[in-house]
Amino acid sequence: MKKIYLLSFILFSSSLYCQVGGESVFQFLNLTSSSRQVALGGEVLTLINDVNQPIWNPSTINAELDKQLSINYTSFLAGISVGSASYSQVINRRFGAIHGSIKYLNYGTLIEADENGNETGDFKASDVAVSVGYAFNLPWTNFFMGFNGTLINSTISNFTSNGIAADIAILYYSPYKPYAFTIVARNMGTQIQSFDGTNEKLPFKVAIGGSYKLRYVPLKWHLTIDNLQQWEVAVPNPSNSISDLEGNITDENISFLSNAIRHIVIGAEFFPESPINLRAGYNFRRSSELKLQNSRTFSGISFGFGIKMNKLKFNYAFSKYHAATSSSTFSLQFDLDKR
Repeated sequence: MKKIYLLSFILFSSSLYCQVGGESVFQFLNLTSSSRQVALGGEVLTLINDVNQPIWNPSTINAELDKQLSINYTSFLAGISVGSASYSQVINRRFGAIHGSIKYLNYGTLIEADENGNETGDFKASDVAVSVGYAFNLPWTNFFMGFNGTLINSTISNFTSNGIAADIAILYYSPYKPYAFTIVARNMGTQIQSFDGTNEKLPFKVAIGGSYKLRYVPLKWHLTIDNLQQWEVAVPNPSNSISDLEGNITDENISFLSNAIRHIVIGAEFFPESPINLRAGYNFRRSSELKLQNSRTFSGISFGFGIKMNKLKFNYAFSKYHAATSSSTFSLQFDLDKR
């Protein structure tokens, strides 16, 4: 009987999802392909004017996103790529807007081998998720509530898994205030069809986020506290293990503070309301878990820019999801409103 040789697949997955990774199925749901979000650390939740943001936070769906279309692409190592598209449409003044998106992760061509390790060919693997979302204003308040519903499909060679998920979020936002904050619960759902008959958990996450725009400086700060559903998210980094003369290995001791800080992602956007924006972010967890001794990997750091030209906006982001290589994310955002 043939077995699938997934070495490159597993190596990529473990490094890409260095977050409570490997403990649930459909981990690609927690991977962003929006250039703006990637540049700000990968976990930002309060981008009110970005049509890609409702994928992560449905409470940000609003009328200002009407007829906005975004197409995104990320190129990773070993021929692995991520693509997504997002669109929002106002139905009418009373009902408000809905949002739709599709995300696709292509793992490329992988090696297939038998139980003795003899190569017998190759195969492909991919993930896809289709989401629809809606948000509404809670009467007489500046609070908004939003929901996403998602259909999920994952294919590895001839094996297929399907699932459904839902997101729920609450946002506080006022155009007259310099700040916004939100709480989001993502990926609540179940696996309808599993790969081998054993159902696995979805990558459920709870996060809070906020942003603050400085009054006299063209700078906007973003802060996210991630993985609130699980306190202990730190995983010992093998490069920090200590070996004695007898070959005994002692794993890294992770302190309370070290674990706490790995829940934090920060980002900064310079000239946020100008045609040209500069962005930078830092993901503490990614930095800690991809760190190598005696080597600077710059993991955890991300940056990018955006350029708006009439009704077209181009965004770019640079980030590192693996110590050995970097990735680039490209986004094109179109304003299809003819007015």
